[in-house]
Amino acid sequence: MTGFGNNAPSRRAALTLIAAGALAAGGITSARAATGNDEVLTEAKVLRDPDTPVAGNPDGNVTIVEWSDYNCPYCRKLEPELRQVVQDDGKVRLVMKDWPILGPVSVTAARSALAAKFQGKYHQAHDALIGVSSRLTEPRINELLAAAGVDMDRLKRDLTGHAKDIDAILKRNNEQAEAFGFQGTPSFIVGKYRVPGALSMTEFEQVIADARKAKMN
Repeated sequence: MTGFGNNAPSRRAALTLIAAGALAAGGITSARAATGNDEVLTEAKVLRDPDTPVAGNPDGNVTIVEWSDYNCPYCRKLEPELRQVVQDDGKVRLVMKDWPILGPVSVTAARSALAAKFQGKYHQAHDALIGVSSRLTEPRINELLAAAGVDMDRLKRDLTGHAKDIDAILKRNNEQAEAFGFQGTPSFIVGKYRVPGALSMTEFEQVIADARKAKMN
């Protein structure tokens, strides 16, 4: 493992510092060696995409980028713990990348959540969809969103009217995840660290602390 002490817990063994080619003094830059495309992993697109929803402290000194799928049981289990860590810390900026890789219903869920953004309801939609314990279906998605206060007529219009914008976001999210070599959800970037999988609250707290130290060096 790169960037951690020899006594780190085994569940953190998969964590690595982002490859040197994907880092600059200020953070993520290009990753030509990994992707053949200078524009996939720019700091602006990964950390500062204006179309990607953000939670936590928008001015936080550590950024966590999460790639998740609404039908992923690990994402669902992790969600309340990650949010608690972000809330308790108070200085973490959480970038939320929808990465629907578990089938057509996952794509429908992700597109619906992103469409809800146009009526200011992304976070309500996200919380409703990630907070269930059973596999989603399209009728269940609609039921959950309506119960969360999403205007469903407006949602349908935005799904159509903003289809290209929504699909472009999902395309960027997918390209970035593949460029980082992620194999499934959830996957994360924490500061300069690549985290391909779920961690416990304690482990997230430690990685955040490590990310702050790395940022200062």
